[in-house]
Amino acid sequence: MTLNLAEMSRKDLLQLKTDVDEALKSAEQRERLAALKAAEQAAAEFGFSLEEISNGGRSSGKRSKAAPKYRNPANPEETWTGRGRKPHWIHTALTSGADISDLEI
Repeated sequence: MTLNLAEMSRKDLLQLKTDVDEALKSAEQRERLAALKAAEQAAAEFGFSLEEISNGGRSSGKRSKAAPKYRNPANPEETWTGRGRKPHWIHTALTSGADISDLEI
């Protein structure tokens, strides 16, 4: 089917655009359902449900907070997990000659 867009009225072109947009949404929905079914079948072949593998084994999207690995001997309430930037008290201890293993919990 070939359409000559140059000969169509503006009203007909707008209706064609609306029809094409609806057809695209419908096609996307069909393809999503087909992809979901295919993914469920692939997971089932390995003995899993899609829900079990889709979240990577985590119960929620957030990571749990890491446990502290280092404690400030001068103030035991100050701790550091070893992730991210070093706190000031770590820098101070290291520059004054302490070993990082001395600060481990």
